[in-house]
Amino acid sequence: METPFTFGKLAMGDDFTNRTEEIIRLKNNFVSGINTIMISPRRWGKSSLVEKASRMIMQENKKIKIISIDLFNVRSEEDFYRNLAEQVIRGTTTKLQEIISFTKDFFKQWIPKISFSPDFQEFSLGLNWSEVKKQPDEILDLPQQIARAKGWKIIICIDEFQNIGFYSDTVAFQKQLRSHWQKHQDVSYCLFGSKRHMLMQVFTSPSMPFYKFGDMMFIEKISTKDWEKYITERFRATGKEIAPELSSRIAELLDNHPYYVQQLAQLCWLRCDHKMTAQVIDQSLDSLTLQLSLLFQNLTESLSTTQVNYLRALINEETHFSSKETIQKYQLGTSANVSRIKQALTDKEIIDTMQGTGVFLDPMFKIWLKKYYFLE
Repeated sequence: METPFTFGKLAMGDDFTNRTEEIIRLKNNFVSGINTIMISPRRWGKSSLVEKASRMIMQENKKIKIISIDLFNVRSEEDFYRNLAEQVIRGTTTKLQEIISFTKDFFKQWIPKISFSPDFQEFSLGLNWSEVKKQPDEILDLPQQIARAKGWKIIICIDEFQNIGFYSDTVAFQKQLRSHWQKHQDVSYCLFGSKRHMLMQVFTSPSMPFYKFGDMMFIEKISTKDWEKYITERFRATGKEIAPELSSRIAELLDNHPYYVQQLAQLCWLRCDHKMTAQVIDQSLDSLTLQLSLLFQNLTESLSTTQVNYLRALINEETHFSSKETIQKYQLGTSANVSRIKQALTDKEIIDTMQGTGVFLDPMFKIWLKKYYFLE
């Protein structure tokens, strides 16, 4: 029997839980042509949310086309332009002749080379980068040109958008993107990624080109109540039983982190013969912690002594990190050094500040530190 829980890939169908309000908001933005920026820590389900809303929209309205682009391995402007052009064409036609026609109709300044796979199911564009760099307008306006010609609305969803921050002269590149995208009447953009602090810099700083580019959606955690219902129903659907309070406990142990809640729920399900017990949950959590032990050990060894001391203070629920007492107790150096430590840990995506409080982005790392590393 397949396990009823999913992690490490897009949650589809019955694997997707809740996010009702976010789906409604995202769908409304798509239909209305409003640009959307989604921000949350990694593994909170942004990609699954976009995929869910996209499928629903395209089923309801055949004149809306949604194109998904992942910038995970796109680390230069040249690759960005090529990726954008290929995905836009791929997402708006599957016909060989139309692909060739698009390149003739919409590229006037230069003609890209088109390469097809032997079965003509896949294609790639060969771009003359020196020419594209001088005249990128046709690629940036390609979605709008196709949408207008076809009478469609197109939504471009770009994952790992923060990677444009690694491009040379990234601010000039961002200015180039916005100067075109803000003029598009039939195309809107949904931009998101896995590095929250970098996205915050791109979209919330008044000095950056993408400031106030669209509707900012800060994705929250799925509530314990929703996890309780989901986990209980998934157990029941496979002939196993778990009490609602134990379903809640699975979620609460991992601070409602979507990825880890699904992973722990799966381990519990695998260990459960028929009826779940609290003991099985504890055993499953211990097993998961030990599975990740080597990863966390290597991560901890990469940190400075003061950074590790800061994490100890955070686990001990200290609140006044710059106070003389806390600095002396945890040997943090100076108050100025505390700020540098916090920023360094934020840049490494180990902690973040939410509602004014420092939090671990990885709840399993916190559990491992508390149970194994800081054990005295």
